[in-house]
Amino acid sequence: MPGAIYAEGLVKTFGDVRALDGVDLDVPEGTVLGLLGPNGAGKTTTVRCLTTLLRPDSGSAVVAGIDVLKQPDAVRRSIGLSGQFAAVDEYLTGRENLQMVGRLYQMKAKAAVTRADELLEQFDLADAADRPTKTYSGGMRRRLDLAAALVVSPPVMFMDEPTTGLDPRNRQLLWEVIKQLVSGGTTLLLTTQYLEEADHLAHDIAVVDHGHVIATGTSDQLKARTGGERVEVVVHQREDIQPASEVLRGFGKGDTTVEEHMRKLTVPVTGGAKLLAEVIRELDTRGIEIDDIGLRRPTLDDVFLSLTGHVAAAKDEENDKETAK
Repeated sequence: MPGAIYAEGLVKTFGDVRALDGVDLDVPEGTVLGLLGPNGAGKTTTVRCLTTLLRPDSGSAVVAGIDVLKQPDAVRRSIGLSGQFAAVDEYLTGRENLQMVGRLYQMKAKAAVTRADELLEQFDLADAADRPTKTYSGGMRRRLDLAAALVVSPPVMFMDEPTTGLDPRNRQLLWEVIKQLVSGGTTLLLTTQYLEEADHLAHDIAVVDHGHVIATGTSDQLKARTGGERVEVVVHQREDIQPASEVLRGFGKGDTTVEEHMRKLTVPVTGGAKLLAEVIRELDTRGIEIDDIGLRRPTLDDVFLSLTGHVAAAKDEENDKETAK
């Protein structure tokens, strides 16, 4: 049975550009799918097709049990969407923005007022509720935009790079809100360039590059594809590189990589912290002085690099300007 968000074979072209080239997704109810990829990978186009803002050239999609192509109005009544840029009326106050959204969803006036007050508190905007939105910082506008998407408590939520440009405090705040949403049963598709964000929030991850979903799985499953754990050693003296390499060869499960200019040696291993302790003892027995040693597990950065051959792109210059306070 398809999940709360389901897509099969989505294709979308813009002239000669094939933005989506057969995207398949299946997001179980009450979970978070992290759609991970650089700028231009097809993340935003996927979201726009699933939220009825774009019509795919081919393929099918079902959101909240509703056919996206056949019943777009019903889909829009069942979802919330927070885009890459805050979509708020800067001449209205924060409170007025939220009340307006409630009324557009045909909430009674009293209910819209009550819901606006709840969201202003939840998003730490109560103190600025009656100020014009044009006086808000980028981070405050971002939080207000997300609050507006939640006025009607939709069962399915789409967030397109919701924390781009936010400072660490505001990013952490939004992460906590997202966790609360999902614990309450909301299904979420989250696009992001922040690998840490996908690692922290997503139950499953789909890696997108050039309009293709090139890998799916949990964070741990994707990390396992990069080759597991590695021991990294930095020796104090350059002449200790060779004897240290001999020590690591005895513990490693593959070739040792040596970066001579940094006096650093890396070897793939299995055995975790217990093996690391054994390596340290052997180096000490051999009289090899070290400056640093550690057990490194693969990150999503490693996963992305191994899958695509390039690192995930940094946020673009325009988004950098939306610095939050």
